[in-house]
This record gives sequence, C-alpha cells and structure tokens, in this order.
Amino acid sequence: MKTRASHYLNTTLIGILLGFICSACCLYPSNAFAISTEEEKILGQKFLSQLRSQFELVDDNFATQYINDLGHYLITPLETQSFRFRFYIVKDNTLNAFAAPGGNIFLFSGLIQTMDSVDELSAVICHEIGHVAARHLAQRIEQNKKIGLATMAGILAGAFVGGPAGEALITGSVAAGVQTQLHYSRNDERQADQLGFKYMKAAGFDPSGMLTVLKKIEKGHWANPDAVPTYLLTHPTGPERLSSLDTLLSTYTQKMPKREAEKFTTLFPYFKTIIRAKCLDSHDAEMLFKVDLKKDSGSTLPNFGLGILYRERSDYALAINYLKKALRHRPGSMIILRNLGEAYQMNGQDHKAIAVLEKALKRDENDKSALFLLGMSYENLEEYKKAISLFERLASFRPVKNEVYYHLGLSYGRQNRLALAHYNFGIYFKRMGRPQQASFHFQKALKLSENDPHLNKRIRKASKEPL
Repeated sequence: MKTRASHYLNTTLIGILLGFICSACCLYPSNAFAISTEEEKILGQKFLSQLRSQFELVDDNFATQYINDLGHYLITPLETQSFRFRFYIVKDNTLNAFAAPGGNIFLFSGLIQTMDSVDELSAVICHEIGHVAARHLAQRIEQNKKIGLATMAGILAGAFVGGPAGEALITGSVAAGVQTQLHYSRNDERQADQLGFKYMKAAGFDPSGMLTVLKKIEKGHWANPDAVPTYLLTHPTGPERLSSLDTLLSTYTQKMPKREAEKFTTLFPYFKTIIRAKCLDSHDAEMLFKVDLKKDSGSTLPNFGLGILYRERSDYALAINYLKKALRHRPGSMIILRNLGEAYQMNGQDHKAIAVLEKALKRDENDKSALFLLGMSYENLEEYKKAISLFERLASFRPVKNEVYYHLGLSYGRQNRLALAHYNFGIYFKRMGRPQQASFHFQKALKLSENDPHLNKRIRKASKEPL
C-alpha cells in the first residue's frame, strides 16, 4: 500500500486549490461555465488515472461487487443518469469520501471502518450521488481553454485526497500558473442531503444514517482540530447542516425494509470484515479479530476475518483452517464458500477448490465470483474447454471484469485457437487503456480470421466501439 505522512490539506494548500473555478461564479449563473457531460467523462477517466498513481484501490471481488451493487441499487430513483456510475474503495484510513468527475464515487476504508450499519454506508453514497446528479462539480468548473483536462484532473485529485500525495499533484498545476479554490457551498450540501434523503427512502434504508455518520465524521475532526479531513474541507458541515437533517428526518416514517435492502443489510458485516482484514495494519487487524474470538470462539466474523487476513499473508493452510471454522457456524454461506475455494486455489489445491466452488454455485448458479474462480481452477488444471465455457458465460454478463477477457485469451491460446485468443487480448488491453497493445492483437485477430466472416465482423466491431 502507498503510504502518506499526513492525510490532510494544510492551510497553504487551502489557499491555492483549483484555478479553473470560481472567480466568475459570483458574476454569472452557477451553471454558466458547466462543462459538458462528455468533457466530464474524459476528465473522470483522467482523474481515475491520477488517483491510481498515488493510491491503492481495494482489490477484492466481494467488496468491489458489494459497493457497486449497492451504489447501482441506490441510483435507481434517478430519472436522468448522465454518467455510468462506478464506486471505488480507497485503501486509506482517512475519514473521507467524495464524488469525482464522470460519476466516479470514492469511499476511503477508514470511513467505512467507523460505520455500524449499511444505513450509514448508504447515507454517504447517496449524498455523493446527490452531488453528481445535481452536477455541483461541473457547475464550479470554468471552461478555461488554457487548462487541459489532464491538468484539471491533477488539481482535482490533489484537492480531494489531500496529504503529500495530493500536494504533489497540485504542485505541478500551480507551477503552470493555476490559482485554485474548491468548496461546495452550503446550498450544494443542503441539496445533496435532500437528494440523498430521497434516494435512501426510495431504496428502503433508514435516512437517520445520514445524521449518525456525519456526527462520526465531525467527532473525528474535533478529536484532532489541527488535522482537518479533506471530506470536511470539500463538504462543509456544522450545526446548520445537522439541524437541516433533523428537520428532514422529522418527516420520515419508518417502513418495512425492502427485500433488496435486507440483502445488503445481511451482507454488510462481511463487507466490513473484509475491509478491516485488507485495509488495517495486518497486526492490528489480527489483534482485533483475536480479541473478538476470545469473547466468542464460535463467532463467524472473526474466524472469517482471520481467514481473509492469513490468505493475504500467503499463509494458506492457516487461512483454510479459519475459513473452515467460519463455515461450520454458517454452513452454505456463499461468501465463505467463495473465499475458502479461493484459498484452496491459491494453495495449489484446485480439485478441492472446484468441489467447494461447485457447492457454492448450487446455491447461486450465476454468482460471478464463484464462476470466475472455478474457471481459474480449470485453467490451472489445463482443462481449457471447461475454463472457456465459464469465461464465455461471464462475458455474457454485464458488467464484465477485464480479467475475464485476459483468461479467455489465455485459454483459447492454449487450445491454439489464435484468432479468438488475439480477439480477447485486444478487448482486454483496450479496456486497460493500452491502445497500442490492443491494436496489435486486433490486427492479428483480423488477419487470422479472414476465413471466418462472422468472427471477423465481431473483431472489427470490438476494435472500433467506445468503451
């Protein structure tokens, strides 16, 4: 994990944040210089690239799937969706979350670890969705033709994430003569809260989570007044905002939770356990899980957490032991079965992995993580026909993980079906933002498929269509 000495913007940076905004905002309507949705999509891609260069995003199939499934469930009430929303977890202990350009929403693992319920998680996500839906960021960006989108992305990344990494991103932009300033107004925050409240009600979550999580963020601030979290710099809070939330909540009547909301509620403790195991200092997480086990040796979550933790340390035998203990207390649990199957696979025990994963798929035949892991085990055993069948099935689902195309390319290549191998590698590299490698593989695939008009047409379409 990339580390930082501090996670907060200092007073000097506050004075020089974002030079492409604001000076004209007082003279013109707030949306007068709003960038177009297409420009914002490009800016969002460049922003993501900047962020990845400085921070580690959580790479876990379940956690990624959970946060994106929840996020896409929460955007259901939006009548107009200008962007394809994506949700990410930044591996960093800061109390932070923000909506970046192009519908990209980021939550920091430190904030997630303070949460006690999916209602609080939904509250933060809905608030950020509110900023995106109202296009608050776009309304604050003046279309200054002297500032390229890449420069804007660097400034935004520095402003949102803070710390030395953020300062480094801003410095390059300031050197180009950019004077900057970024703050959501109280009106922006009020509107994002109102929209977030609406989305939470529609989804069947308790909007009081908006108040409890905001109080936790404030408490983190006042515990260390010299270190102001970036979240609080870009999301002004205080008594007025808390009072407005109280007023909103006074109109709320609790209803029976929806089935979808109940599913996310049930899985939230596993989600939080994975975040703890993967994002806290390894020894700190181990100590916390073992403390929980001393209270109740049969508790599922600490056994599950230790299984994830030891798998991360490559101590697969110990990981398997704890995951099996967790499974004894929750037999048939999809998430435990998947992780146990993965541990067996990483330990080189693919036959055992297949047995566990097939058991999981009997409970949910369309579980994408289990299907992918099963395909990997068949690939490891050189049973490429079975592997291809699973990966092709996954390629028919949406969204598709980039790695599905990579392993399709690999398995087809091992079968000497080279046109299909290059075709899938072309898609993989295109999606990974590596156009030269993508072009090479597409050209190879086109040449090899000259006698197959149907495949040749598919390759041409894939090479030309936008991501």
